[in-house]
Amino acid sequence: MCGTDIAAWRRPTTGADPGGITVFAIFFPGQGAQFRGMGADVFGRYPGMTRFASDLLGYDLVSRCRDNQDDVLSRTECTQPALFTVNALHTFERERREGPPADYCLGHSLGEYNALLAAGVFDFETGLRIVKKRGELMAAASGGGMSAVMNTPAPRLLDLLREDGVEGVDVAAYNTDAQVVIAGGDSALRAAHAALKARGIRFASLRVGAAFHSRHMEPVRSEFERFLKEFTFEEPGTTVISNVTGRPYERGTIPEMLSRQLVEPVRWADSIRYLLSRGTGLEYEEIGGNSLLRMVRSIEKADSREVLSKSGV
Repeated sequence: MCGTDIAAWRRPTTGADPGGITVFAIFFPGQGAQFRGMGADVFGRYPGMTRFASDLLGYDLVSRCRDNQDDVLSRTECTQPALFTVNALHTFERERREGPPADYCLGHSLGEYNALLAAGVFDFETGLRIVKKRGELMAAASGGGMSAVMNTPAPRLLDLLREDGVEGVDVAAYNTDAQVVIAGGDSALRAAHAALKARGIRFASLRVGAAFHSRHMEPVRSEFERFLKEFTFEEPGTTVISNVTGRPYERGTIPEMLSRQLVEPVRWADSIRYLLSRGTGLEYEEIGGNSLLRMVRSIEKADSREVLSKSGV
């Protein structure tokens, strides 16, 4: 057991109505949202769960987050369980404060596991065990990397890379109309960077050690699938949007979607557009950061411009 403070978490209720009301969504960030000192505001409030996480992980999570010695928080096998734990505690704290229940939960990449936890699909221990394994496997598939590419739609970007003879690069995330993420092996990314620079297309390398959400994760996918079979998953008590489809999880598909998420792109823009289609307004809150909020606002603005254009305004 994780200690008595597990009682602080209650499954949220659903309330989404596609008939025209404002819907409320909670977002959870993924790898890249970690920072030195994270969790300092919640570790002391949930000592039982914090000790449990440290015992399961085999190291003092509090000191790692506080000190980040040797930049350990940038190592995938540490980043993922640490960020999952911290944002789980923030979620429990939000519920303790009786924040409004969500109609939808969704997370970006790793954040999807926090969304599933918030929706009651699994408990904290199960989620942490799965995320720990995920981080270890993804770290083992080292080599390659990821880059964010700005102001070039994905179809056009892939066409340009093909024209320039760049192979072995996949789209790893459709974040907004103005930003996609590509992933590939080291040599493929170097070729992609050279091609983008020659065309004057802005890009930024991401601080990750492998090509996540791409074909390069296939070598670890089967082991992750076998590991997932050890667990039982409940159906979500709150609608969760899948990164793989950009739509709500269908019944009985959680292990399949989590496996596919390793090797398929994060469809964040599609996920947000789905939410925007469910009512006349969208309210939202991000747990543990604000990077997703910026992307959501970008998508909202793009959709508003499209509506105005179609109406002739």
